Amino acid sequence: MKLLVLNLPRDFSENALAKLFKAHGNIKACNLVIDDKTGASKGFGFVEMALEHEAVIAIEELHGSKIKNNKIRVKPAD
Repeated sequence: MKLLVLNLPRDFSENALAKLFKAHGNIKACNLVIDDKTGASKGFGFVEMALEHEAVIAIEELHGSKIKNNKIRVKPAD
C-alpha cells in the first residue's frame, strides 16, 4: 500500500523517513519529493509498505505525530 506523508520538516532525509516507517513493518519503497531548483525537500514524500495491514498500523501510529515542530499527516496515496 502506498502512503502519502505530508508536512515533513524540510531538512528531514529519505533515510529518516524510511526508518520512521520501518518501525511499523517492511517497506518496499520510500522517496521524498525534492525541489528541482534548490535540491531541498518540498516537505512531503511517499512510502510504499509491503503489507496493507502494516500500512494501516503505520497510519494509525504516525498520523498526527510530531517530528521536530511539524505535525505530520499520513494517508493512503490515491
